[in-house]
Amino acid sequence: MAAYKRILLKLSGEALMGDDAYGINRATIVRIVREVQEVTALGVQVAVVIGGGNIFRGVAGGSVGMDRATADYMGMLATVMNSLALADTMRQEGMTARVMSAISIDQVVEPYVRPKALQYLEEGKVVVFAAGTGNPFFTTDTAAALRGAEIGAEIMLKATKVDGVYTADPKKDPSATRYASITFDEALIKNLQVLDATAFALCRDQNLPLKVFSIFKQGALKRVVMGEDEGTLVHV
Repeated sequence: MAAYKRILLKLSGEALMGDDAYGINRATIVRIVREVQEVTALGVQVAVVIGGGNIFRGVAGGSVGMDRATADYMGMLATVMNSLALADTMRQEGMTARVMSAISIDQVVEPYVRPKALQYLEEGKVVVFAAGTGNPFFTTDTAAALRGAEIGAEIMLKATKVDGVYTADPKKDPSATRYASITFDEALIKNLQVLDATAFALCRDQNLPLKVFSIFKQGALKRVVMGEDEGTLVHV
C-alpha cells in the first residue's frame, strides 16, 4: 500500500544525461520513466517538474555576460524540451502524460491551467510541468514547491545524485552520516543546502514535506512512495 496518493517529483535536467556530458541519454530516461511507471501502477498520482541543466549547460558558454532574465528564459525553454522528451518516452512505455507549460507556446504544449492539471491527475495521467514558474529569477526547485502546493501534493520528492541529506559532504568526509529525517528549522540552523532559499521557505510555509533521495538507486522511488527508510525526510 502506497504511503501517498499524490506526489510531486522534482527531477534535475542533469539526471537525464546519464554519463553523457550534456543532452538526454536514452537508456537513462527510459530507466527513470520505468521507475515512475512502477509508482503509477500503485495508483499514485504523479506530477513532475524537470530542470533544464542538461541542455542549458551545453550552451551556457554563450550566455556569459548575458542579461540574467534572458538566460533564465533560455533555461525555461530547455525544460520544455526535457518535458517533451519525458512525456514521449512515457508514451512509448504505454503511459499517458500531459505537458503543461508556464509560458505560452500553444503549438507545442498546452498552457498550465490548475483545474485541468488536477483533472489529468485524477484521470491517472502523469502531468509534467514545464518552463518553471514562467518567471525569471526563480529556480525549478521553486517551481516544484509552487506546483506541489497548488495541486495539493502530499509530498515533494527531490531526486538527486545523493541518497539523502548528510551531516557533511559524503564525498569529502567519509564519517558523514545520512539524516533519516530532519525538520526545516534544523536544516536551516545547520545550513544544509537542501533547496534554494525561496523553494525551502515555500515548502516550510505551506507545510509541504520534502524527501531527498537518489534517482540513480534502482527502485528508490518506489521505496520512498511505499514509506520505507529511503533518503531524507524534511518536515515541519
